[in-house]
Amino acid sequence: MAVPDEISCVQDQHVPHVCMHNPIGENIKSLIDRPDGMYCFRLHKERVYYVSEDIMKKAANVCRENLISFGVCFGKFTKTKKFRLHITALDYLAPYAKFKIWVKPSSEQSFLYGNHILKSGLGRITDNTSKYQGVVIYSMADVPLGFGVAAKSTTECRRTDPMSIVAFHQADVGEYLRNEDSLT
Repeated sequence: MAVPDEISCVQDQHVPHVCMHNPIGENIKSLIDRPDGMYCFRLHKERVYYVSEDIMKKAANVCRENLISFGVCFGKFTKTKKFRLHITALDYLAPYAKFKIWVKPSSEQSFLYGNHILKSGLGRITDNTSKYQGVVIYSMADVPLGFGVAAKSTTECRRTDPMSIVAFHQADVGEYLRNEDSLT
């Protein structure tokens, strides 16, 4: 899919939905039809923004070249046109997550430094989580820490050895400090 370099409605409405469908499922509708107004996804300079209709109308008055960002950046398209979620979307996606992994307190810091989650650090996992399913990573105190991909299904996690990877790291709240210059 070619990504236009302008503010536009995401032409293929399913593109961000497919990417966010992985961790939150059908709950994507709850992000768009909110009680406090209508929200939408907009594409600007290969980044997908989650923005209210009111802010979108105001941003339309600014010249495209002068507009840096608007709304909350949910992710961006890579050079190979694959969508990658940014950590800035965590607060919006976590309440609607269908598949979750909780990490033990001893493994939280390792995950926040960008490492994968090992079986020894796994606290709990949502039932029926399939292999390569998008998940939201939580601490045992139910604080969302980041995103990941399940490396093993729920049943495989029960039988695996303690040093095997159960979730691949994608993004974590530690990125606010590590990559503060590049988060827009």
